[in-house]
Amino acid sequence: MALFLILGGTGKVGRRLGTRLASLGHTARVASRSSGDVRFDWHDASTYADAVRDVEGIFIVGPGSATDWSALLARLLAAAVDAGVRRVVLLSARGVEFLPDGVVARAEQTLAAGGIPWTILRPTHFAQNFSEAMFVPEHGRIHAPVGEARHPFIDVRDIADVAASILVEAGWEGEIVELSGPRALGFGEAAAVLARARGEQVEYVTDDRDAHVRRLRESGAPDTYITWRMAMLDGIAGGRDEYLSDGVDRVLGRGATTFERWAQEELAPEARASTMAAAAGR
Repeated sequence: MALFLILGGTGKVGRRLGTRLASLGHTARVASRSSGDVRFDWHDASTYADAVRDVEGIFIVGPGSATDWSALLARLLAAAVDAGVRRVVLLSARGVEFLPDGVVARAEQTLAAGGIPWTILRPTHFAQNFSEAMFVPEHGRIHAPVGEARHPFIDVRDIADVAASILVEAGWEGEIVELSGPRALGFGEAAAVLARARGEQVEYVTDDRDAHVRRLRESGAPDTYITWRMAMLDGIAGGRDEYLSDGVDRVLGRGATTFERWAQEELAPEARASTMAAAAGR
């Protein structure tokens, strides 16, 4: 049994990764500023040593800002080297190659120079963004300025399974693993899938790009976030993210989970009732 540190352990991928590692007989140390198994704050280097102590590997999710965090990552990796950490996996994102001087690209470069065997995961946008993040329907509508563009959304359970496999088993050092769902679908089709799974009306509304930016500003979103989000949406709208990647099959030896299966297993009324009951019983 090995101990693994999960940064972002309360997030969409981190929660499921902890569960997956436990199912494989390992221990996950969840790091967080205010909860979890150990306190960790990207902006407080004094929290690094306790977080990385005695761990076999680290799953890294960045601090969630649109500002450069490569210097913070370099300090964390130095602490991990001192602690004898043997493997690190970074959750990156598809499209890094289109922004070679961007925040995520700098983080990848820092990881590669950090002195620990590394693997980078570059997933597409998450299916769970329709249930836990930016594409959650509001009053039965999904708003996005992407027209009829298609995207191969990935179930974060697949990302967690891939991350667990790479952390536990050697053989993926120095690799960039591209991850996607098994097919690309448009937002209108995604809305229809959600409607069937949830048993309620959901529709997709194509936003005007400028109107979408105004809505974000009116909601109080900072300019750095708006710039990042619009770059992401522009990538979808321009069609450059439509291609499929085979990373799930390469690592796990099985196909990626379909959007339909994800929706049925996580969003159907009986699935939501089961999740709520499990949470209440903790």
